[in-house]
Amino acid sequence: MKRWIAGLTLAAALGMGVPAVMAAPVVPETVYEWVQSSPRMDYYFNQQQICFAVDEQGFIDLNTLIVPTVRTYDAIKIQDVLDKRRWRLESTDGYEDLAGEADYLTFDLAAQAVHVTQVDLLDSGLATLSSSYPDSLIEVSKLPPKSLDCVFYRAVLDYAKLHRDDKKKKKKARS
Repeated sequence: MKRWIAGLTLAAALGMGVPAVMAAPVVPETVYEWVQSSPRMDYYFNQQQICFAVDEQGFIDLNTLIVPTVRTYDAIKIQDVLDKRRWRLESTDGYEDLAGEADYLTFDLAAQAVHVTQVDLLDSGLATLSSSYPDSLIEVSKLPPKSLDCVFYRAVLDYAKLHRDDKKKKKKARS
């Protein structure tokens, strides 16, 4: 009997710091291509909106790829984001429904680099809770080959290479 009570007490104590498991947002498979999962996130990129940039003269820049991505969080990652916002004295209003982030990436194909232009924190309906503009540059060639980011970026680049002609046609139709 003592073991049973001790087990319940321990389970209650351990469960206090972790939020209830929320339903993961529904990421439409017709729009987003799933790449990988880690213990804390699922990684997707938008296969419908991936496109080449257009230069000042209106020509397609086959060296610059624009890619919107989504990463969905698990409960521990959500709690980590909330804790960091509290630590920085940032508002957590509306963040009880935090589900992930959308990253807006620009790939420089020649330099094998990724420029992160915007990061939106998302709720479970994939609506934006807040935006930041980190303006960071990541050199894919300098990432460890097995790192989650490296695997993700390489999957996006492989997809773009496979669908290069489709993306060129699509961009011409939009211009």
